Amino acid sequence: MKISLYLPNLIQWFLAHGLKIIGIIVGAVLVNWFLKTLITNFIKNTIKAKISEETKKKRAATLISSFYGTAHFIVIIVALLAILSELGINITPILASLGVAGLAVSMAAKDIIADFISGLFILLEGQFYVGDKVKIADIEGVVQEFTLRKTIIRDSQGVLHIIPNSQIKIVAKEIPSNQ
Repeated sequence: MKISLYLPNLIQWFLAHGLKIIGIIVGAVLVNWFLKTLITNFIKNTIKAKISEETKKKRAATLISSFYGTAHFIVIIVALLAILSELGINITPILASLGVAGLAVSMAAKDIIADFISGLFILLEGQFYVGDKVKIADIEGVVQEFTLRKTIIRDSQGVLHIIPNSQIKIVAKEIPSNQ
């Protein structure tokens, strides 16, 4: 098998499609960077509540990671669909299948959707942040991680408790005297 037989076709394909695919990838990276910068600046400029600088930083970090994670996921999906389309794959059935699958998953995953909605309200209302000392139900400790789906608390014995956000009904939050 001589590679020289395939080289003209490979070069022609690369010039027709490869450059567009590289452009899509570069575009996705640039959009990702732009969204992260935009989200970071917007959130930092929006948080003007009369709270301590430490609390503002916690709130900003939590909001930025949640919103950027969602935006990043959307950019990747759009870029993958654009690449598939450039490769000649009809994405209409894929989009239709994703729509139907999304509907089926949303019906089956109502608890996860409830977790996300609860997480969004916890986030927007600033009920607690990563690093805060809280008591949720009978679990007392420091918030180690917060996502729209779950909250992770480390208790005084070092045990990590993973709590779905929809199960968080009452939160007791320790507020230092300097806030």
